[in-house]
Amino acid sequence: MDFSVSYLLVVAFVSLAAAQFDTHQWVDRSGIVHLFEWKWNDIADECERFLAPKGYAGVQVSPPTENVVIPPRPWWERYQPVSYNLNTRSGTEEEFASMVWRCNQVGVRIYVDLIINHMAATDGVGTGGSHVDSTGLDFPAVPYVSADFNAPCEITDWNDAYQVRNCWLVGLPDLNLSIASVRDSIVGLMNKLIDYGVAGFRVDAAKHMWPNHLEIVYGSLNNLNTQHGFKDGARAFITQEVIDLGGGAITREEYTGLGTITEFRFSAEIGRVFRGYDELRWLSSWGEGWGFLPSHLALVFVDNHDNQRGHGAGGENVLTYKLPRNYKMATAFTLAHPYGIPRMMSSFDFEESDQGPPQDANGNLISPSINEDGTCGNGWVCEHRWRQMYNMVGFRNAVYGTALNDWWDNGGQQIAFCRGGKGFVAFNNEDYDFNNRLLTCLPAGQYCDVITGSKIDGSCTGSVVQVESDGYANIYISSSAYDGVLAIHINARL
Repeated sequence: MDFSVSYLLVVAFVSLAAAQFDTHQWVDRSGIVHLFEWKWNDIADECERFLAPKGYAGVQVSPPTENVVIPPRPWWERYQPVSYNLNTRSGTEEEFASMVWRCNQVGVRIYVDLIINHMAATDGVGTGGSHVDSTGLDFPAVPYVSADFNAPCEITDWNDAYQVRNCWLVGLPDLNLSIASVRDSIVGLMNKLIDYGVAGFRVDAAKHMWPNHLEIVYGSLNNLNTQHGFKDGARAFITQEVIDLGGGAITREEYTGLGTITEFRFSAEIGRVFRGYDELRWLSSWGEGWGFLPSHLALVFVDNHDNQRGHGAGGENVLTYKLPRNYKMATAFTLAHPYGIPRMMSSFDFEESDQGPPQDANGNLISPSINEDGTCGNGWVCEHRWRQMYNMVGFRNAVYGTALNDWWDNGGQQIAFCRGGKGFVAFNNEDYDFNNRLLTCLPAGQYCDVITGSKIDGSCTGSVVQVESDGYANIYISSSAYDGVLAIHINARL
């Protein structure tokens, strides 16, 4: 290869990588919601009836590729693909395409959970009818054959980068991405999804693939589909699952040139703090000061579908819907603070870690029901529909473009801060009341506390905060309050 061609390829890859950090979200929107195991038609309905009106920016969907059927239908069967056909319990390929179109039409972007490190470890039939012989490494519906996989080996030393990237993760047949035809199959899948209008991908198990192989894959993708409202030349947003709590052989920095990273240190630390194991005052340096990635590189979350079940990083510190007061406080802080690209979990209720989503006797997914108060039923938790959650998305949208300023703390478990002149939030994790006169940075007036209620038809359904002419207000949060947060912003002014 001559120098000029080599130079042009380098420039192309650099420009493509730089483009893969853009979420393509509308400027008045924020927050990606992981609608874990939802059906495509239900997601489309949710985009139109709830997510767009409440200001949510995007949805992470469960893997859309055909997976092997594993009785009694645990959640993790979705992470064992048998083909790159788009037929799952969530719906057909046509329903997937319709969902993406409908959500894009109302400004809610779709991000696909992508499984390209491995294939299914179980023989049988897929959700679309494809047959698989995983023992013989024969996946005819792709097609993949034994020569397309790395040789079987077990990961016994997590400090050995070769083992982590070439051996079989929990026995799943590991694809060899050094083979051009394997990469071509993956690129074909991703380009089909891009053509349907997706905005980007969450790349599962990225830590288990070599960065140079992923660079080739990402660089081979089509531009995003302009018919779905993307700018000409826009590239798919990439976030990569790289669990790195420090001290391992593989670091998140090896992947930051390719796209954003799922920042598991954020999840582990925010859970520890809001469980009361550290003091809120130390959050004054939250972000890079805690050893996290630079803000634009970090996809941040309180919990995800793995670590809420005890898998992945964070251990017992991880907060979930099962400890709702602390969980809502941690989520409110995530959305109030300017650090990172926030993603929220929307769960189904589970009692044991393998339990699958709500389903009927034939294994068909049961849709969430919507209660009169807007919450979900039929076994779905729907944290994104909790008032404290969606109103803090509204807070984040209202303070867009501002920095954190005027930090206050009591030297312990009470904190407060402003976001420019557009928002103010306070937290109480003490065993006594928060009762202080503080600068809110907001214009004088009456404001609805968006945690205890909402602003509806010109009045507050919850508490009212009176901001005086000097920008100060009396801030009160009882130690026994249902939620340990108070939040007001410019759009919640009466």
